Amino acid sequence: MNRIDIENVSKTIRNNEVLKDISLHFESGHIYGFVGRNGSGKTMLFRMIAGLIKPTRGSVRYNGKVLGTELDIIPRLGLVIENVGLYPEFTGLRNLKMLAKINSLIGEQEIREAITRVGLDPDDRRTVRKYSLGMKQRIVLAQAIMERPDVLILDEPTNALDEDGVEQIRDLIRGEKERGALVLIASHNREDISTLCDVIYSMQGGVCSLTEEEK
Repeated sequence: MNRIDIENVSKTIRNNEVLKDISLHFESGHIYGFVGRNGSGKTMLFRMIAGLIKPTRGSVRYNGKVLGTELDIIPRLGLVIENVGLYPEFTGLRNLKMLAKINSLIGEQEIREAITRVGLDPDDRRTVRKYSLGMKQRIVLAQAIMERPDVLILDEPTNALDEDGVEQIRDLIRGEKERGALVLIASHNREDISTLCDVIYSMQGGVCSLTEEEK
């Protein structure tokens, strides 16, 4: 059982408090949803949980260890947040093979399986530069799941996908939960949140609270 504990976290950037005294607790095998307008703090919170930024006050703990001091990042983390850097001159398969070399946890078979799971052809010879927006979203999701992460953080996972693609990715996310992953999702698609999430939080002005239906 993996656990993330966010304890009285605040973040100030250029005298602007973008996260305000947030305390949350997440456990594996659950999907947690976050809703809120652009600028409400969702992505900033996800960046903090991912270890990309440090809190001004408070702490983020993973299985009891403090991120930024005892841990640099969460081990076995899958991440889709803002712009994931892919090499546009390479194919999707080559991009993921290069990324997989960082941790050396998986081989080509697992990479191919991840690409297939998101609805792409691992043998597609087109470079990422020639991908549609929906294809780029799919390959980014493939890199997030290919190493069977313990924690999966997804910011707008169904962005740019058609109706069939949205349902395919929802099924994929459900499968990650059933596998035992701890999943965090932010989405403007309310149906993503309502159909997938066990617990739903609302963010506004850097403040995080349970939605009315969860209280």
